[in-house]
Amino acid sequence: MNYWCVANTQPNAEDKALMHLLRQGFRVLLPKHLKRRSHARKVDWVPRPLFPGYIFIQIDPDNSPWRAIRSTAGIFDVVRFGEKPAPVPDQIIDEITARQDDKGLVKTHEGNSFKPGDAVRVIRGALGEFEALFESADDCDRVTVLLNILGRQVRARVEKDAVFAAI
Repeated sequence: MNYWCVANTQPNAEDKALMHLLRQGFRVLLPKHLKRRSHARKVDWVPRPLFPGYIFIQIDPDNSPWRAIRSTAGIFDVVRFGEKPAPVPDQIIDEITARQDDKGLVKTHEGNSFKPGDAVRVIRGALGEFEALFESADDCDRVTVLLNILGRQVRARVEKDAVFAAI
């Protein structure tokens, strides 16, 4: 009976663990998403693990040598209940894989899920780091936001994946 479990990786060793587990013949899932990185006045988007420090592995706890996972390079330990790896429901794995795009990256939000008047933050482009109010979405992967500039509300169209909920 195969099921998915989770292993805790060593710090920043998810890719290393993935490579070694695949070499051992395990079926592995390391979901990644694009994360914003700022450095030296430059902003870019880099693929990073969706769950830092964790990797999903499909095992057969009765027949496969799953204990070998614990001594794999990059792995700290397997998340367990007692002596057996804790199962991850298939629905969770299905949801993660359903959200992956053609590059294998998980889409973590929908830019047009806002309602008119919602407070948002534009996080990149010429309007990067501006607070705004969501106005509307169009069918061309762009949204219209209202910015408060010099005491006036100004409409601006930006890419929908550049808009996140204001915190």
